[in-house]
Amino acid sequence: MIKRRNAPPATPSDAAALAPESSDIIASQEKAAPLKAELDLTDHFLIAMPSMLDPVFGGTVVYLCEHNQNGALGVVINKPTDMTMDVLFDRINLKLEIIHDTPEAKPGLYRSQVMFGGPVQVERGFVLHSAMDQFSSTLQVTEGISLTTSKDVLEAVAHGDGPEQVLVSLGCSGWSAGQLEEELGRNGWLTVKADPAIIFDLPVEQRFTAALALLGIDPVMLSGDFGRA
Repeated sequence: MIKRRNAPPATPSDAAALAPESSDIIASQEKAAPLKAELDLTDHFLIAMPSMLDPVFGGTVVYLCEHNQNGALGVVINKPTDMTMDVLFDRINLKLEIIHDTPEAKPGLYRSQVMFGGPVQVERGFVLHSAMDQFSSTLQVTEGISLTTSKDVLEAVAHGDGPEQVLVSLGCSGWSAGQLEEELGRNGWLTVKADPAIIFDLPVEQRFTAALALLGIDPVMLSGDFGRA
C-alpha cells in the first residue's frame, strides 16, 4: 500500500499531467479484494485539525476515495496549485473543441485551478468527476463520483462530451494499513460524510469551512485537543 510519509516533495507548478496509461494506484485498488474493514470512510471528508502540524496536510480537506484494511486513498480538494485547467490542457497537447476569443469568455471549468491532491505520485493527474463509465482507468467511489487516472477523461472534457463536474489534482494522498486509524486516534482529523457540492461547486477558499459546517462546527471552535467526530 502506498505510504505518504516517504513520498517525494510536491512540485505542483511543474508541467505534470495525466499519463496516458492507467495508474498503478488505481489498478492495485481495483485488483484488491480485502476483507471488510471495521472502519470504512470511503466517500467521507477528512478535515485537518489544528493539531495536524504536517506542512502538507495542515488546513486541508481530503476526499477519501477508498478505505479498507489495506489502507486509504484520497485527494486534497482545497489546496490549489498555480496551474489552471486551460494551462494543463495546453501542456498535454489537448485542444478545446470550442475556441474562445478571450480568456474571460472561456467556461469556468477551463479557468479553474488544478489542486495539489497530495504528496504521492505528484507527477500524475487524478481526476474526481461525476460518474461516467467509458474511461480506461477509473475507480468508482459512489454511484455519482469516480476517480480516473487515464488521459481519456480530459480528452472527453476537451471535446465537450466529458463529465459535467470535474476536479483535477496533481498527486494523491495515501495511507498504509492502519496508518489513517492511528492519525484519527491522535485527533489529527475530523471525519464527516462527503457532500459532492463542496467538491465541485464551491470556491476553493470556502471548502474547509463548508466541510466543518456539515458537523455544525465553526472554525473558531476548533482547538488542538478537540475530539474527533
